[in-house]
Amino acid sequence: MTGAQKSYLKTLSEEAGEEFDEGLSKAEASRRIDELQHKTGRGLENRH
Repeated sequence: MTGAQKSYLKTLSEEAGEEFDEGLSKAEASRRIDELQHKTGRGLENRH
């Protein structure tokens, strides 16, 4: 995953009370970010 994904995913994981996995690929991290955004409601206000 990229540095930006890692930072954002770590924040989302903490907010969602989920475990943070540092070993994800870029694609896996992207999917996990989507999952956690839905769980936390974060980042969804800009989607239509």
